[in-house]
Amino acid sequence: MDRVQVVKQESAALGGDAADEAPYDSPIDPQEDAIEAAGVYLQDPSNRDEDVLVTRDGDDMTFKDVSNPAEVTLSDLIAGAGGLTIAAHRIVRQLIHFINDGPAEGFASGAYKETTYSGVKATDEIWYESVSKAKKIVELTTTWAGIKKTAEVWKVYDTDGSTVLATVTDAISYSGIKETSRTRTIA
Repeated sequence: MDRVQVVKQESAALGGDAADEAPYDSPIDPQEDAIEAAGVYLQDPSNRDEDVLVTRDGDDMTFKDVSNPAEVTLSDLIAGAGGLTIAAHRIVRQLIHFINDGPAEGFASGAYKETTYSGVKATDEIWYESVSKAKKIVELTTTWAGIKKTAEVWKVYDTDGSTVLATVTDAISYSGIKETSRTRTIA
């Protein structure tokens, strides 16, 4: 691949430097000049086409190619690649955000937890968006055999409060009364 210089045509009327208006056959200064264009079709050694495009829509840089024909913004790409903003990361409904004990930053105040018991043992802990219990956020179901927890099942729910986004199940093993291992299944 060869590195080439674009011949510049600079005009003070179009945002350039008046001192650089002539001659028109000099190459751009790569440490000073920026090329102005509505978009760029990127090529490779075997293609000269319009299949890969970088352009602009308002204040957003956009990208499009054959594998991704729907134009996407740089923000879309960053979010899709896991480069979430701090604010966006706080509201992601992934179990890692809840496994300790319910929702925190990024969720509205007023979340409500309800716990049900079998005797003195908690069997279900459900966090809802509010005391109305209309929408679940996260749920922990615990199975017991005597004094031993034999399984924990975590479920995280979508914003509709009923669609399960992910389930994590821990099968717990013991030696006597001491926990010795867990086998985790993620679905």
